[in-house]
Amino acid sequence: MTPGQYGRAALSDLGRGAADAVRARTGLPRNVVVLAGVHLVVDGYGNILTPLLPLLIPKLHLSLAAAGVLQMCFQLSNSVSQLAFGHVADRWRPRVLLVGGPLVAVLTLPFIGLTGTAIAIAAVLIVGGLGGAAFHPPAAALVHRYSGARPGTAMSFHITSGTLGQALAPLAFAPFAERFGLSMLPLLILPPLFVLAPLLARIPRVERLHERGSAAGFSALRPYARPLLLLYLIVVLRTLTAISFATFVPVMLTRRGWSVSEAGTAASIFLVAVGLGGFFGGPLADRFGPRRIIVLSLVAAVPFLAIAPLFAGASFVAVLAVGGLLLQSTLPVNVTFGQSLAPVSAATVSSLMMGFAWGMGGICVPFVGMAADRIGIESTLMFASALPLVAAALALPLPAGKQVHSVPRASESSTT
Repeated sequence: MTPGQYGRAALSDLGRGAADAVRARTGLPRNVVVLAGVHLVVDGYGNILTPLLPLLIPKLHLSLAAAGVLQMCFQLSNSVSQLAFGHVADRWRPRVLLVGGPLVAVLTLPFIGLTGTAIAIAAVLIVGGLGGAAFHPPAAALVHRYSGARPGTAMSFHITSGTLGQALAPLAFAPFAERFGLSMLPLLILPPLFVLAPLLARIPRVERLHERGSAAGFSALRPYARPLLLLYLIVVLRTLTAISFATFVPVMLTRRGWSVSEAGTAASIFLVAVGLGGFFGGPLADRFGPRRIIVLSLVAAVPFLAIAPLFAGASFVAVLAVGGLLLQSTLPVNVTFGQSLAPVSAATVSSLMMGFAWGMGGICVPFVGMAADRIGIESTLMFASALPLVAAALALPLPAGKQVHSVPRASESSTT
C-alpha cells in the first residue's frame, strides 16, 4: 500500500469511527450522521458574511441597504439556485454535487477577506454560495431516504447540524478577523479540509435518486402544487424574519457600543437557539402532526421577537433567543412535510422548501435594510416580527394529521 493509500484509509477510518460514535448516541443511520457532519461545515462557512459586516461596512463605506444587497447576492447563489441543483440531482449523479459542492464553498468563501470592493465581495459570495447550493438538495433527499420510521427526527438532526455550523461561525470568523485582520481569513481554508476529508469519503455512493423511467423533476410535482405553494410561502416569510434579525442584530449591537466579538457572540447564541428549535420541532411533528407544530410555533415566536429590540444587554439576547427557538422549530418540519405530501422528486421538493424559499426570503433583505436606514434597525425588526403571523395563517389550510413516510425501495435501502 502506498503512503497516499495509507492516508486515505486512515481518513476513512476516522470518518467511520466518528460517524459510528454519533450514530450510537442518536440511533440514526450512519449515512444521516455523515451528511449532517458535512452540512455543519458547509453552513458554517456559508455564514461568513454576517459576523464580518461590522468590519466591512466602515471599511467599504456601505449603507445598510448595500449590506442587504450583499446578503441578497449570497442568498441568490446559495439558496435560489438550489432549485436548479435539485432538478439536476433528481436526474443525474447526486454524489458529484454532494462531494464537489462543499469543496467549492470552503475553498472560496474565506477569500472575502482579500476583497477591496463590494463587487468583489459579491463575486466571492456568489461562487462560494453555488458550492453550498449544490450540496443541499441531494443531501436532504438522502436524509429522507435513509431516515427510516423517524423522518422528522432525522431531518431535524441534519438541519440542526447546519444551524449549529452557522452559530459557530461568528465565534470563529469575528474574533479571528478582529485580531489578525480581514486579509488573513484565507488561512481558515485549512481547518474544514481536515474535517471534510473523512466525511466526504463516507458519502453514500448513490448515482441516482430515482429508478430509471420514474417520474422526477418539476413535472412530477404538478398534482401537489397547492399544498407545496402554501408551504413555500410559509418558509419565505419565516426566512425573511430570521435573516432580517441575523443580518442586522450584529450591526445594531455594535452601534450600541458592543465590540465585534461581543456582537458575534450574541448572534451565535441566537443561532444556537434556532438550531435547538429545529431539533425539537421534527420529533414533535412526528408525534403531533406537522401542521399543528407549524402554526403553534410561528404564533408563539411573534411576541418574543417583537419586544426583543426594546431590551438591552443579556436580556435582549435571552428574549431574542427564545423567539428564534420558536420561529425556526418549523424549519425541518417544512422539508419533511413537503416530501410527505409530494412523495416524488425528493431533491426538487427539498430545494423548494429549503433553498428556493430561503433565497426568496433573502432577496427581500435589501428592502429591510432600506427601511432600517430610514426608521432605524430596532423599529424595522419590530415590524418584521409580525410576518410569522401571516405564515401561520397560510398553514391553516394544509392537511392535518401525522406525515406519511415512504419506505425506500430495495434498491435504495443501503444504510451503511
